[in-house]
Amino acid sequence: MCGIVGYIGQNDTKEILLKGLEKLEYRGYDSAGIATLNDNGVDVFKVKGRIATLREAVDENVHATMGIGHTRWATHGAPSELNAHPHQSTSGRFTIVHNGVIENYTDVQEDYLSGVELKSETDTEIIVQLIEVLYNQMDDVSAAFRKAVELLKGSYAIALIDAENADTIYVAKNKSPLLVGLGDDFNVVSSDSMAMLQVTDQFLELMDKEVVIVQRDGVEIQLLDGTKVEREPFTAELDASDIEKGTYPHFMLKEIDEQPLVMRKIIQEYQNEDNEIKLDPEIRKAMTDCDRIYIIAAGTSYHAGLIGKQFIEKFANIPVEVHVASEFSYNMPLLSEKPLFVYISQSGETADSRSVLVQTKELGHPALTITNVPGSTLSREADYTLHLHAGPEIAVASTKAYTAQMAVLAILAVDTAKAKGIELDFDPMQELAIVANAMEAMTDQKDLMEGLAKDFLSTTRNCFFIGRSIDYYVCLEGALKLKEISYIQAEGFAGGELKHGTIALIEEGTPVIALATQEPVNYSIRGNVQEVVARGANACVISMKGLEKKGDSFVLPQVHELMTPLVSVLPLQMVSYYAALHRDCDVDKPRNLAKSVTVE
Repeated sequence: MCGIVGYIGQNDTKEILLKGLEKLEYRGYDSAGIATLNDNGVDVFKVKGRIATLREAVDENVHATMGIGHTRWATHGAPSELNAHPHQSTSGRFTIVHNGVIENYTDVQEDYLSGVELKSETDTEIIVQLIEVLYNQMDDVSAAFRKAVELLKGSYAIALIDAENADTIYVAKNKSPLLVGLGDDFNVVSSDSMAMLQVTDQFLELMDKEVVIVQRDGVEIQLLDGTKVEREPFTAELDASDIEKGTYPHFMLKEIDEQPLVMRKIIQEYQNEDNEIKLDPEIRKAMTDCDRIYIIAAGTSYHAGLIGKQFIEKFANIPVEVHVASEFSYNMPLLSEKPLFVYISQSGETADSRSVLVQTKELGHPALTITNVPGSTLSREADYTLHLHAGPEIAVASTKAYTAQMAVLAILAVDTAKAKGIELDFDPMQELAIVANAMEAMTDQKDLMEGLAKDFLSTTRNCFFIGRSIDYYVCLEGALKLKEISYIQAEGFAGGELKHGTIALIEEGTPVIALATQEPVNYSIRGNVQEVVARGANACVISMKGLEKKGDSFVLPQVHELMTPLVSVLPLQMVSYYAALHRDCDVDKPRNLAKSVTVE
């Protein structure tokens, strides 16, 4: 969602902040701004729209060696220049950027700001006005900042500058991600290490309810009571070239093409020199000790969890429940005696999932996070982590992280089965190698996928995906991909549910995309296809080699029956991409969406 950058050092800060914000564009936003501080005071530039628009608005003649910047995804107040960050206090002395949601902002306003005239509709302005009021009472900026943070309830990542102190950026966080980057004669602040790889790869993790004093020549972490905290930095394991598009027109297409490489990387990382699964023994023990697994996830990761349930139950004979994080958080079911919670999140910062993690930790239940970002909040706070090794995923619509999640879940399931003494004739590494080859073959058929998008989706206002068994779960993901980037109303359904209501929506020319990769239900799903065709549907059947029939639109390379979701989703990803492209949609940054959902 929202993104923060900050810089204090020796160089002109404008370009560093703008480049940092450009690296955060993938997170999704509707407005942006920067504030710089020099001997003449604070200069604020903010716009509704893209970073390119902000670049045009920034005065080239303004020079400063410290500043803060922000990309906003609207929560409180409509997207506008007025509501864009940075926000300033009434006197103009304090300037702030903020990610998150302040739950008690109306209480703060009533208790502390009754005489203050607000300029925006945001909860963020409440914070900076509160700091000024407290400073006027305490005459100490650090103390006022800590007191303000102590009064806030909700999620926040904050960076504040003081017009009368060109040597410090004040930083704090709770539930929202924020890092401090370290350099020689400079330091930086960022929501994501990607944003500041241009200047450093050394970062400090910040914990909830910590305050950080960031200066040119040092960084001091404090607790709310002022107690100092020592912490070693970590090296960001990213290559700056990984977050560039290269010759690709969009990150999404690049990331679709990277999926075979990701499969091979996962094989490499999770296999030892004896060709056996390489996994933390503590994770293996947690899996074998539990009596039920609860997978917690959202969006695409939830769909990967549904596939993971099939792997774990069929291979390891452990019952699995898959829950939408935002629902579980407020409606926890009756738990088993020895549960294990598995959190699936591309970013590791999903606020809904973290809310569940906090609750289950309080109950004393073990937690495993499966994520693409090992230093993320969910990774840090869980007992164990499995890394996806997918590399940075920039497009809002997840592709390679989704297939990586399924691959890692398959490895976890097989490893658990072997640890329990269950005999399997399934080698996940061999099967993933076959999957990688199949993926590579399909990514070479982009012309065919573009043709399918034109034939079935060029003018439609809606689309249905149908499948049975494990194909149904892939249909859910295919529908999500199509709707989020092309804005076509798309839904995924179990084939057997058509006659229970959905078939009433079929009209002349309605596109229906059907998956037929499972031999036990092949004839059943084809019967469903005939039902919708009889009512005027324009049917596109994607089948597995060996199950294909005359007239099928696309035949997938053959893989193990349980591994079909890793290959059957690729045509759905590519068709969605081309449907969005030909509708002139912003493929990588679809409207109203954010890559990392860091507020509940």
